[in-house]
Amino acid sequence: MHFSIPETESRSGDSGGSAYVAYNIHVNGVLHCRVRYSQLLGLHEQLRKEYGANVVPAFPPKKLFSLTPAEVEQRREQLEKYMQAVRQDPLLGSSETFNSFLRRAQQETQQVPTEEVSLEVLLSNGQKVLVTVLTSDQTEDVLEAVAAKLDLPDDLIGYFSLFLVREKEDGAFSFVRKLQEFELPYVSVTSLRSQEYKIVLRKSYWDSAYDDDVMENRVGLNLLYAQTVSDIEHGWILVTKEQHRQLKSLQEKVSKKEFLRLAQTLRHYGYLRFDACVADFPEKDCPVVVSAGNSELSLQLRLPGQQLREGSFRVTRMRCWRVTSSVPLPSGGTSSPSRGRGEVRLELAFEYLMSKDRLQWVTITSPQAIMMSICLQSMVDELMVKKSGGSIRKMLRRRVGGTLRRSDSQQAVKSPPLLESPDASRESMVKLSSKLSAVSLRGIGSPSTDASASAIHGNFAFEGIGDEDL
Repeated sequence: MHFSIPETESRSGDSGGSAYVAYNIHVNGVLHCRVRYSQLLGLHEQLRKEYGANVVPAFPPKKLFSLTPAEVEQRREQLEKYMQAVRQDPLLGSSETFNSFLRRAQQETQQVPTEEVSLEVLLSNGQKVLVTVLTSDQTEDVLEAVAAKLDLPDDLIGYFSLFLVREKEDGAFSFVRKLQEFELPYVSVTSLRSQEYKIVLRKSYWDSAYDDDVMENRVGLNLLYAQTVSDIEHGWILVTKEQHRQLKSLQEKVSKKEFLRLAQTLRHYGYLRFDACVADFPEKDCPVVVSAGNSELSLQLRLPGQQLREGSFRVTRMRCWRVTSSVPLPSGGTSSPSRGRGEVRLELAFEYLMSKDRLQWVTITSPQAIMMSICLQSMVDELMVKKSGGSIRKMLRRRVGGTLRRSDSQQAVKSPPLLESPDASRESMVKLSSKLSAVSLRGIGSPSTDASASAIHGNFAFEGIGDEDL
């Protein structure tokens, strides 16, 4: 996840006491909570007590006197680096100490009392699942409640995740992020104060071979089927007229497994599709549509005077990637304090093995750059689990005293309507084979020098490939 502390907020002290500085912690560009230095110091000391001083990163030191504006900014930068370092550490970032701290801070910041509420979760086909949860329930609690309402078996819960999305006018979802263990879903969605934002249940794995596990169960089969029909309707999965005819025939026969078997052979099956954005490949400021799935990023683009094309970037050939944010300067070249927060520019850049010993940076500029980075990391994680002989089948852990709330009346997954005819404006894709040298090249062994080490996500699934394999 991407943590940042982009600004601070001065506040009056309790009961008329001295003023203090509150630090805004953002997750994926959205305000998560506000915390004081003393709260973060308390978290640090607790982590040191549990894991040892040699494991926990250094914390910005205390000051005896009031901080100057320059010192406040320096501390903000130090705290941001500290939070990023803790989150990126596999041990500390997944610890209950760290996650519970962020959950408590989120609830306190949004001033949401702990109480029982109804929360609406959508399926991919728009069907609503209403669950009763506590406002203080974390993501795992809500996911279990949804699974119980649908009667999804415990051993299949790990195959699905909850996503925060923005519902567009055409009914499609624009993905904001996958909900994490350090947040409270009810608070996360309601704090945005817009009816556009929803929580949706969707499968959370990339390898379609895992479909077999899910399809063994009736509810799992229905969830996959509903998601696939929705993806086809919104143009996420690419189909020809003949394939569409075959799919519709299977749908009319209610042959869901056969329908999914055919869908698995289609381009972009199981992919997440992002909003239109801009990339510097194959040329600068190229309009593209990015999709993530099957261990790759797919860039669909229309070059001037040419047909619709597609370039695919395999995650195993990305040596590393990073997400950067910036505020574009006005034409005068100086920053303005009145610039809106919505103008922050997010970029995902990855170093790609174009040919033997030739790496090239490819940059995608998109408000969803962080979500793209999360998809890359989860694809790498899945590849590494599979490489080690592991499986994603798992039981979610049960906390001490925790119980599953099961509804007496289980809610079935409704079948989606029959597929409509494919949009004639959707053209067939051709592979983009040109390898342009529009960005700087780096040797395989040379480190990147234009970004800090903490901003770079190293790829343990990276594979050196020779020209004969390209």
